[in-house]
Amino acid sequence: MEVILSAILTVVGLLLLCFGGNWLVTGGIAIAKKFRISNLIIGMTIVAFGTSTPELAASVAAAGEHSAIILGNIVGSNIANVGMVIAIAAIIVPLAVKKSVLKKEIPIMLGVSVLLILISIDGELSQYDGILLLGGLGVFTVYTLKDVMKQRSGNKDESKKNTKNISLKSIGLIGLGVVLLYVGAILTVDNAVILAKEFGLSEKIIGLTVIAIGTSLPELITSIIAIRKGHTDIGIGNIIGSNIFNILMIMGVGAAIGGVIISSDVYIDYAIMIIFSLSLLIALKTGIITRLMGVCLSIGYVIYLAVTFLK
Repeated sequence: MEVILSAILTVVGLLLLCFGGNWLVTGGIAIAKKFRISNLIIGMTIVAFGTSTPELAASVAAAGEHSAIILGNIVGSNIANVGMVIAIAAIIVPLAVKKSVLKKEIPIMLGVSVLLILISIDGELSQYDGILLLGGLGVFTVYTLKDVMKQRSGNKDESKKNTKNISLKSIGLIGLGVVLLYVGAILTVDNAVILAKEFGLSEKIIGLTVIAIGTSLPELITSIIAIRKGHTDIGIGNIIGSNIFNILMIMGVGAAIGGVIISSDVYIDYAIMIIFSLSLLIALKTGIITRLMGVCLSIGYVIYLAVTFLK
């Protein structure tokens, strides 16, 4: 009976994370558009931050005693964002990607992934490593703000009608989203730990699979909605930005709070994360992530999940 209740509460927690992330994103986009920011930058910042908040909430809830969940959640989410979210979106409709994104933002995503691996070599992510990652987040934020200021200077004809109503509604959505994320994170982590122990699974595997997929659902929902509406830049920017935020902000916060122990077998998952990220560079020549590539990514992700559970 306890297992059934924990499973139900885990699902409820994941649903709260999805709804909370979605409302946070909706409010954030409305506010960002008032400041005349491009879809790509909105995707990489406001939307990416919003859809990464489930991972942040889950990781903060797991900090300290359940640090293995943090590591599994971050690495698993970054893999899921490419192998599940981009794959499904590309299968629905081929994704046109600006080459400037491939030349700048994707290398940044790969760079922070390599940084995570390098600081893991000593077997732990210490509080100092967490501060280093948060410092990297500051650098990335400054870099992004410079792009924002350039765009604002070149786009000054935005309408200012109903801005007060938009602001109140948007702030309300953001506040409600934060509350749902907080409650959802506690329900998800606490009950996922119970399930992991009941079925003899490690917390890292639960983080890599159940929690990673669950906390990636906001990225999936948001990206598909954005892409179907013709805002491909928001969808792609969301994934790239989320993967950057997951490492710099979420892993940074988790490590800064209580440190994270690195198990030797996680390097396999690191390698998979890098391989999935590198696959996006295939679109460099054509500027399109095709349906075939989406199918290949999804098959690779299913194989990864199967192997992870069979370890």
